[in-house]
Amino acid sequence: MNKKIVLLGSGELGKEFVIAAQRIGQTVIAVDSYENAPAMQVAHGFEVINMLDGAELDRIIAKHNPDFIVPEIEAIRTERFYDYEKQGITVVPSAKAANFTMNRKAIRDLAAKELGLKTANYRYATSYEELKSGVEAVGMPCVVKPLMSSSGKGQSTIKSEDDIEKAWNYAVEGSRGDIVEVIVEAFVKFNSEITLLTVTQNNNLPTLFCAPIGHRQERGDYQESWQPARVSDKDIAEAQDMARKVTEALGGAGLFGVEFFLADDGVYFSELSPRPHDTGMVTLANTQNFNEFELHLRAILSLPIFEITQERAGASAVILASENSDHPTFTGIENVAGQPKTDFRLFGKPTSRPYRRMGVVLNYDNLDTPIEEIVERAKKIATLVTVNK
Repeated sequence: MNKKIVLLGSGELGKEFVIAAQRIGQTVIAVDSYENAPAMQVAHGFEVINMLDGAELDRIIAKHNPDFIVPEIEAIRTERFYDYEKQGITVVPSAKAANFTMNRKAIRDLAAKELGLKTANYRYATSYEELKSGVEAVGMPCVVKPLMSSSGKGQSTIKSEDDIEKAWNYAVEGSRGDIVEVIVEAFVKFNSEITLLTVTQNNNLPTLFCAPIGHRQERGDYQESWQPARVSDKDIAEAQDMARKVTEALGGAGLFGVEFFLADDGVYFSELSPRPHDTGMVTLANTQNFNEFELHLRAILSLPIFEITQERAGASAVILASENSDHPTFTGIENVAGQPKTDFRLFGKPTSRPYRRMGVVLNYDNLDTPIEEIVERAKKIATLVTVNK
């Protein structure tokens, strides 16, 4: 069972996916817009193209004729996926899922309007004037995000009228792809945020859920994540029900990262990624019997997953760059390696810039250990690493 996979996007999440695929003998071609991207370093082959160029995308798919197309980023001409499906290529999780979830507008309208899931009040805007009207409709404070972006890029909070123009400009700068449109949503007074990794399977096998993952964000990007997060039985049941409904509507098999806000008045659907989630890197600490990348791969290949079990508690904390560099190096790794119950990943990104995620520290312990202790250890250990110019 050697399948050929074209991976569209070759960042750190793609790299771990390729490693999982290599371990069970699959062939992967990694694609991105620049050479020596993390996943390219471990794949069988690579291509460098602009994935928003439909003709270039068609050329690469025709050249490699893969069994599977696995998107890892948003900035792809996803409408081409429907044609690839007609050609007999499996798009992961499905052409509909990839096309809908690469654009916040499609997934939010599916969740709120078609499925009736509880979401924050929201509006769309294609200009500064429309954003002003949207802010008026949803009220302040509110959050502005580009319709196409990842890792929190272009996301900001509006607290006063003075913030609106800055938020518009920042969102347009942070947008990936060629869609200049934003979503503005009311600020949910949430107590915590979780990612619920949700695995859909082929052959009428059941949808499975990982233990909830808590996370903290800054600048719209995650800084620490931990598993398991403390969630009431009522809230987890509500979140699982929502995740099941939206993934069923999108179709296909694979792992979805479904994000929720937990508030006093219940659970709010926030966002969905049709692939492994950055907060799910905590599973690299062997918190589960399979990490999120292995689960994604097994679901794609129709390998039945009997169950997902929580093996221990863990936390991840990011290693960020502080400067621009064409040849970043690291100091302090030996200090991390010498810590108990600790692991790390350096992603191998060829360049750095301020706040770019360059690696992650992992800390773990038994399930009886207070999760706060594990998070604090991971945060503290991550500060031992410096990214140099």
